Formats: sequence, C-alpha cells, structure tokens
Amino acid sequence: MTQKKEVNPILRQVLELGPPVVFFVIYLKLREQTFEFAGTEYSGFIVATVLFVPLMLGAMAILWRLTGQLSRLQIFTAFMVIFFGGLTAWFNDERFFKMKTTIVYGVFSGLLGLGLLQGRSYLAFVMADMLPMKEVGWMILTRRLCLGFAVLAGANELVWRTLSTDLWVKIETFGFPIVLFLFLWWQVMGLQKYMIDPGESDL
Repeated sequence: MTQKKEVNPILRQVLELGPPVVFFVIYLKLREQTFEFAGTEYSGFIVATVLFVPLMLGAMAILWRLTGQLSRLQIFTAFMVIFFGGLTAWFNDERFFKMKTTIVYGVFSGLLGLGLLQGRSYLAFVMADMLPMKEVGWMILTRRLCLGFAVLAGANELVWRTLSTDLWVKIETFGFPIVLFLFLWWQVMGLQKYMIDPGESDL
C-alpha cells in the first residue's frame, strides 16, 4: 500500500487548480483561430480542449508522485475529462465538453442521493478524515450538497445552451468553482455545532 506523503499546500493548489486556469488562457489565445488537421478544420475551443487533457493528466501525475495517492474524485474527474475531451475531438463538436460539467455534477448529486435513500452519507465516507463531524451533521450536509450539485448541473445546462462559449468558459473556470467553494464554506460554518472536537466521541 502506497504511503501518503505530505506536500506543500500551495504546490497542491497549483497542481489542482492550475490546469483549468491554463485552459482558460489557452482558449483566450486560440478562440479566434481555426486549425486544420488531416483535412478537417477545428476551432480554437476544440484545440484548447485537446491540450487540456494531457495538461491535467500531467498535473495529476506530478501530484501522485509527490503525495503517493489520488482521491476518487480526482480519478473520476480525470476519466470524464479524457472521455468527453476525446468525444469533443473525435466528433469535432464542442457540445460534448460542455456537457461534461453537467454530467459530473449530476453524477455527484445522484451518488449522494443514492446514499441518502440508503440512510447513509457517502460524503462522510470520503471526507470524514478531513472534517470530523457527527453523523447528523453529515446527513444534513449531504442533503444540501445533493441539492447543490443538482442546481449546478441545471445551471451548466442553462449556461452552455443559452450563452456564448466565451461566457461558458469563464463561468466554468471561475464561476462554478467559486460558487461551490462559498456554498461549502457557508455550510461548514453553519454546521459548527456538529463538529467533533479532538477527544470528543461521535454521539
């Protein structure tokens, strides 16, 4: 079993958040251009998407090398990026990559909802080590995140189907992550009474 290693938190953030930001920069550089490969024309968005896949995989490989592990969330996200990035390039259709966000958020909501139907919090299974909290708190947070991910999935569908690609890229890169972070922070602050102090038992 690979032992978890400590890594500089700033470096971790760069490796985890850097690829989407670099994708955004590449897109801005290429968005007005058209590229021809093997007799087929591809938009700057398609090319930026294709470049994003190895960029993200490279960052994950470095993170795995430094820490000795990858989370289930990171592995799932990598699979979705590879799969939908491949479909985007193969069919030369940017809609596949835009739908990826809807499906990712939808899967998260569905998994959390499935756990709730079973009377369990899959969120606690993933995050309990990082955020010690009583079971009742985990169930509350899971219900709220299940709804939150469903709202984000619907919002992504609304954004990419009704707004420009430029706006979608900006919202996908910065808007959704910021909203999700603030929502999580708000929930954690509101659930402080369920947090477990060191030495306190989970009752």
